Amino acid sequence: MELEVRHLRAVCAIADTGSLHKAARQLGMSQPSLTTQLRRIEESLGGRLFARERTGCRPTPLGRVLLSRARPLVAEMRELVTEARAAAAKAGDRPDLRIGSTASRALPGWLRRLRVRRTRAEISLHMDVSANALLRLLAEGQLDVTFVHEVEGCPLRLPQGLRHRVLVRREPQFVSLAVDHPAAARPVVRLGELAGEQWMVDPTVDGEREGLLRVLRAAGLNPRVLHGDYLTAATLVATGEVVTVCQPTSRARPDMAIRPLEGDPLGVRLLLAARTEAELDEVYADLEAAYWEAAREATGYRDWLQRGRADGANTVPAAGGGRAA
Repeated sequence: MELEVRHLRAVCAIADTGSLHKAARQLGMSQPSLTTQLRRIEESLGGRLFARERTGCRPTPLGRVLLSRARPLVAEMRELVTEARAAAAKAGDRPDLRIGSTASRALPGWLRRLRVRRTRAEISLHMDVSANALLRLLAEGQLDVTFVHEVEGCPLRLPQGLRHRVLVRREPQFVSLAVDHPAAARPVVRLGELAGEQWMVDPTVDGEREGLLRVLRAAGLNPRVLHGDYLTAATLVATGEVVTVCQPTSRARPDMAIRPLEGDPLGVRLLLAARTEAELDEVYADLEAAYWEAAREATGYRDWLQRGRADGANTVPAAGGGRAA
């Protein structure tokens, strides 16, 4: 016979109450059944666990050894059951709208609009640098909608059955560099001006490293590449240690400049995905408005869009026809 948690629980109950009768009542079973179970446990272990005395049941040396290990195991199992029940209750009371997203300046405005329009809805946000990971969570039913970017030349793995809508067909990627870098003095930067720089890229962002290297090699450059996260990158950019690609909605700082690259060699496609068209319809307009609001607030991107409208060369229409106003 192999000991199970119920056997350990029975032994602990007998020791705690000091009585087979009281332990049986606590465990919700008859005393004869508990007596039979205890006898089988003792036979399995090869010795008596309790000495039966007029005052009750007292643990034997073997019983004390077993109890020293059984008590923490029973307590941990009790905690595990409590936590599992709490998690199940929480899962049953999940938020009304579960949003997944990669990093974007549009997020605050999107959430603000959704909460204004859905005043009584509970909205949760799940962030991840991996667009593919978010799409998997969406397909598994753990998210309701997800906003992701797809690096040019590195297609995402869109799970079967998902619907998606394109917010921006091709968003140009800009470059961030120290404000005192010579190239920062011009409104548009040529890749050749950054030939001697070290580039920093986050390899955990799907397609980011591959897309950047493809563009640099196409320009005849073979630069040093440092792997890291973009929060750290901002500090290193400001001190002139590295340069890095960035979203055009990124904000310049007194010590860091944001500039478009000549010819817009690197772009991304912005997608909103869901399991049904109705779910896309519910949130798309708010995301579109939030994105173009963020675009207007970013001086470099706003200027880039205005130049594009002037020459008709670099507009970035959304699937719904939206443009920065």
